[in-house]
Amino acid sequence: MTSKFFLDDTELAEFEGNSKGYRNDVYVEVLNKLFNIKVYDIVRLQQDHELELETYGYYSGEPNLVLVKDVSKAEIEFVVRKLYEQKYFEIVKPVDDKNIYEFFNLNIE
Repeated sequence: MTSKFFLDDTELAEFEGNSKGYRNDVYVEVLNKLFNIKVYDIVRLQQDHELELETYGYYSGEPNLVLVKDVSKAEIEFVVRKLYEQKYFEIVKPVDDKNIYEFFNLNIE
């Protein structure tokens, strides 16, 4: 199955994630590989989209961006289970940073 990790797994970080509408510190372990997903709600994504269009003339979404109803830990865990069931992690690139694996006390495959 999967394990979910947050670089900052505090109530404050969850509150701030909900307030900001995104979290980029979500990591998922699947079969000894670690994946970093960027979790956004639709309001934040729309704000980023409009700002980048105005500033740069285009919008380029982040790799591994996942939209959720809200950026709560419970919702993120629900969505990660669904992504796993749909084999999402078989088609995205895993993290290639030894330090992140060490931070979570994981062995690199």
